[in-house]
Amino acid sequence: MAVQSEPVRTDSPGLGVGGDVLKGPRRPAGPSLLSRGAPYLLLLPAILATLALLCWPLIETVLLSFQNLNKRQLILHLTEWNGFKNYSDQLGSSEFWHTAGRSVAFTALNVVLIMVLGTLVGLLLNRLGKKMRLLLQVGLMLAWAMPIVASTTVFTWLFDERYGVVNWFLDKLGWHSMATYNWYSNQTSTFFVILLLLVWGSIPFVAFNMYAALTTIPNELYEAARLDGAGSWKIFTSVIYPNLKPFFLGTTFLEIIWIFKAFTQVFAINNGGPERLTETLPVYAYIEGMGNQHYGVGSSIAVLTMVCLGVLMTYYFRIILKQEDEL
Repeated sequence: MAVQSEPVRTDSPGLGVGGDVLKGPRRPAGPSLLSRGAPYLLLLPAILATLALLCWPLIETVLLSFQNLNKRQLILHLTEWNGFKNYSDQLGSSEFWHTAGRSVAFTALNVVLIMVLGTLVGLLLNRLGKKMRLLLQVGLMLAWAMPIVASTTVFTWLFDERYGVVNWFLDKLGWHSMATYNWYSNQTSTFFVILLLLVWGSIPFVAFNMYAALTTIPNELYEAARLDGAGSWKIFTSVIYPNLKPFFLGTTFLEIIWIFKAFTQVFAINNGGPERLTETLPVYAYIEGMGNQHYGVGSSIAVLTMVCLGVLMTYYFRIILKQEDEL
């Protein structure tokens, strides 16, 4: 009797018709080690440059601020740690606080003028025709591109006591007492020259950014405001400022940083004179550190300058952190 064999099943899992093994979809291979590390490799040059040009000098400045480092120690290669003495001496010095107050007031006045005038120039750029706009943009670009030392030299010549164009022009207008006026003889007139120089050099940045920001506001908003009978001031307060509030905030705090740490313009005009009455904190730190060769003292003033700037920027930092929490 023949034994019938059972048919071989070909529908078992993993087998296809005729017993062929079924191959499922392949999973995509994970990213390779090189592809995962590529972003970090691309960032490495910038990180190394930041560490070499920013972090290391900052660390060295902080370390020097805790040392008694003068000409003697520098020649003999001595390292004398004196703790917080440099800081306590400065915080107890009326000269430091007068300089700090002067720096804050000078920064506030400059930033207000820069933001107001820069905003007006930006609004003007938005209203001018193509040819006049191009002409004004070229002038702003030339002022912005001029090196700081070159612009400071030009302003020194303009306000020269004997050969300055400003004195000559004022004399021609009838103010004959200004023909040989020394602009660097007192604190007020010296600060006036420095203020003009800083405002002149900073307006282009605000104006260009203002003009670029205005292009993001839809024309429908202007038309709706005009239909409601809004004038120029009302359009600015109800349309332009609400839409460009982040621009005004960010630009204002950038100007605070740039003006507060301005060194070349203040020092090159009159070396912080007359009688050190136009010194700001950066100039004060330089004169104490390099001029008087009190390097530890100068470093402590530099660190305190950064702390003062951080205090001034506290409000801006709070806004940034608040916006990040809302995202």
